[in-house]
Amino acid sequence: MDNEAALLSIIMFICACGVLLCGFPVALSLGGSALLFGLLALGLGHFDPSFFFFIPQRIFGTMTNDVLLAVPLFVFMGVMLERSKVAEELLETMGKLFGRLRGGLGIAVCIVGALLAASTGIVGATVVTMGLLSLPTMLKRGYNTELSCGVICASGTLGQIIPPSIVLVLLGDQISNAYTDAQREAGNWSPEPVSVGDLFAGALLPGLMLVGMYILYVMIVAIVRPKAAPAIVDAEDADDPKFWGNVFHAFVPPIVLIVAVLGSILAGVATPTEAAAVGAVGSLMLAGIRLDESHGWPIYLSALSLVLMLVLSSTFDLRINRDVIPGTDMAAVVAAAGACLVLIWGIIVCLSRTYRQGILVDVNRATLKVSSMVFVILIGAALFGLVFKGLGGDQYVKDMLHSLPGGVWGGILVVMLVMFVLGFFLDFIEIVFVVVPIVAPALFLLDPEMSPVWLGVLMAMNLQTSFLTPPFGFALFYLRGVAPPEVTTMHIYRGIIPFVLIQIGALGMLAMFPQLATWLPKIVFG
Repeated sequence: MDNEAALLSIIMFICACGVLLCGFPVALSLGGSALLFGLLALGLGHFDPSFFFFIPQRIFGTMTNDVLLAVPLFVFMGVMLERSKVAEELLETMGKLFGRLRGGLGIAVCIVGALLAASTGIVGATVVTMGLLSLPTMLKRGYNTELSCGVICASGTLGQIIPPSIVLVLLGDQISNAYTDAQREAGNWSPEPVSVGDLFAGALLPGLMLVGMYILYVMIVAIVRPKAAPAIVDAEDADDPKFWGNVFHAFVPPIVLIVAVLGSILAGVATPTEAAAVGAVGSLMLAGIRLDESHGWPIYLSALSLVLMLVLSSTFDLRINRDVIPGTDMAAVVAAAGACLVLIWGIIVCLSRTYRQGILVDVNRATLKVSSMVFVILIGAALFGLVFKGLGGDQYVKDMLHSLPGGVWGGILVVMLVMFVLGFFLDFIEIVFVVVPIVAPALFLLDPEMSPVWLGVLMAMNLQTSFLTPPFGFALFYLRGVAPPEVTTMHIYRGIIPFVLIQIGALGMLAMFPQLATWLPKIVFG
């Protein structure tokens, strides 16, 4: 291996991180650093210019990657649910439902955080929304400031680990590529495929485990320090039939949407991209109903037609480019076509309502911004990865990890520590696109039997912990930006420390018991 070229690759990585910390756009920082060091290495005779010629193929591969189509669809789903006030209604209703219990508001925030994570998957929006709605209420009701800040920040980051998560979509694509490359380098030319659906199934139990640990901590605090998490004495009477109607109204639609998205993936009815499309359409319908509930029947009919189409597609062969179509299949095709027309009608009604209220334009603009950012970063990261590989950086990383004491566990520990520290300064997108393709193949070569699902979930939970850890955790700054003036930064830091310890404990459990991540995918997908 050319030591000078490998040294250039490491310097390039450090320079790229430094440029990012200076605030330059991520895609330009990655692409510019790679281009500069590639030309420098070319002048020194350490780089093959043919690596630059692979860029158009990488871009074309990105454009034709069906998995990545799920990103704008999930973003649309999350932003639409946020704008349609679903989170606000969930928080208010859950607070009333658990308010009579000591620590009830804290438990409500944990549960709503999990529901929002499964329906939006956008960490910043969840933390900000719950900070605006829950934090003033908790402080007014006498809750301890540190406990309130900690539970809101921790619950808001569940969108990193609970599917459907944008982090898991991007991480699943990168882990799959890394695992395939490592298996082929090890001599296995027909490796078992790894899909985003596998990662979704693998992250579900660890995510729910985290929610349970958060709730358990809040309950312990309520028992040990009752004044820190008091009950709400004037909470709404649960015996009132109208109250349970409000609970039904707040909970059933988002839960049905979550079940439709995750259930279709886990049941094998739809791919993650198809399920994301269902989620986007479902969030649009939910917004349309909330804007005019007195005229909701067109949307209810379209929702039933969507369910009918899913059932028909999983039961009958709906292909029409066949020479002979049995009568039952033809009847199913006609029924599916009619259901499709009803669905289109309902979507047009929802689009009209959201457009008149000014919601649709804002949602499309936010979706376009996030999706453009993701794919432009992906192109810059592709150039960075090609130059890094052309300089022999991947071989250098592999040799370094193989030389560490402790074998595979030593390598995993170092990688997790590096990703944890980088999570202080870089967003998850940069880490997933830059760091994972470099280190994941080396880890898989250390142990060819390592589960890619387990490693992916471990990385996702590690990044979630990093985003919570003082003094640089992103979630802490999100809450700081919307917290009332009486809440100081030290309140937030002190409040999050117990939840960081919970996260570290959960990471340890996941590391010791990989079955937490591998059991459900084996049950669901065999």
